[in-house]
Amino acid sequence: MSEASRADFIVDVLAREFGELMAIDPAAFRRKFRKMAASPFAFYRGSASLFYADQVGDYHDDSYLDERTSRVWIHGDLHAENFGTYMNSSGRLVFNVNDFDEAYVGPFSWDLKRFSASVALIGYSKALSDEDITALVTAFAAAYLTELRAIARGGDDAIGSITLENATGTLRRVLQEARLNTRVDLLDAQTTVDDYERRFSLGDGVYEVDEDVAAQVTDAFQRYLGTLPEAGRPIATHIKDIKLRKGVGIGSAGLPSYNLLLEGHTEALENDVVIYMKQAQAPAVARWVDDERVRSYFQHQGHRTAESQRALQAHADPWLGFTELNGVGQLVAEVSPYAADLDWSDVNEPDELAGVVADLGRAVARMHSVADDESSHDLVDFSTEEAIVAVVDKDEAGFVRHLVEFAHKYGDQAREDHQDFVDVFRNGRIPGL
Repeated sequence: MSEASRADFIVDVLAREFGELMAIDPAAFRRKFRKMAASPFAFYRGSASLFYADQVGDYHDDSYLDERTSRVWIHGDLHAENFGTYMNSSGRLVFNVNDFDEAYVGPFSWDLKRFSASVALIGYSKALSDEDITALVTAFAAAYLTELRAIARGGDDAIGSITLENATGTLRRVLQEARLNTRVDLLDAQTTVDDYERRFSLGDGVYEVDEDVAAQVTDAFQRYLGTLPEAGRPIATHIKDIKLRKGVGIGSAGLPSYNLLLEGHTEALENDVVIYMKQAQAPAVARWVDDERVRSYFQHQGHRTAESQRALQAHADPWLGFTELNGVGQLVAEVSPYAADLDWSDVNEPDELAGVVADLGRAVARMHSVADDESSHDLVDFSTEEAIVAVVDKDEAGFVRHLVEFAHKYGDQAREDHQDFVDVFRNGRIPGL
């Protein structure tokens, strides 16, 4: 593909993926695209739609895919910055994959390829050699396969988690820092106390809602409560305040989100809870997976997102649920004080990076293994770890080489695409902006 036609292709993909939302809120997408213009990795993060268009286009490769490995519950946007901490339903801090907005059922290798290319981009940004990048992707693949085989032998009982008990190095530091966070700090950052009651603070991106909207959100909240599992269901149900938030995250441009302040389990103000109700959107990967059973499994996109996170994340957030607002699917979850993302700026040397990506490889293997025939979900009705191991064992060296070659090739492509994107954006070639 020529440079000019590749630029046109990027414009076409972005317009097709975001056109309706851009028409509603072009300013939000100008902000989103300026963030994406900052670096090749930022562009890669925000352009999953382009990545998947390539997987069925110029980069199509069905190696290691069969009927079963083509329909694994996947994360859908597995890049190196979608990992961090959360407090699970058992009250334990866990480091794991996060942000399941793009989760769906599709080829398992798409997750691995998207992650591997992101490693190549990070490695390049840190001026690592091609040999170092090859070693990092190899370490990720080896750890993933080793963990997957262990789970295949031991069953779901062998699926572990990265916690304070077993984490080392960088990931242990992230968990320890998350442990220092407090609910009071989160509340102080987002709320104020006036006349002995806590309310949300108004500020950049935070807006009042009128009585009609507040009533609609309250009704949606009541329906959401019915989607929470009985076991461990939170008891805070009294809404103290509601605010509209805009501009939340690079992937949520143009999507309205409401923050709800709930009375905590006591009348003490430091126990208040913040949850969000966010409009969910169709995942980028869904456009390229033709499977009616998967499409019809979900009531709406909010249901898909919540069910995917429950399926892929053992002991998920106890506040995780879904609802509808004005007929549109919404994801509902807690704004957790214990969420902390892995900061790659603190990890720079090849040896340290290798340890981190190996840990992430194990985390991805556990994620792929959770949502299968031994889970409470019946969308994927076979052992994913056994299916993946079976296809990879036919040529493990070839599989690792496949990921390494893709990482280098697509990392190069993403850097070129970033420059094309900057040029078309700054020259006004993206329709609607």
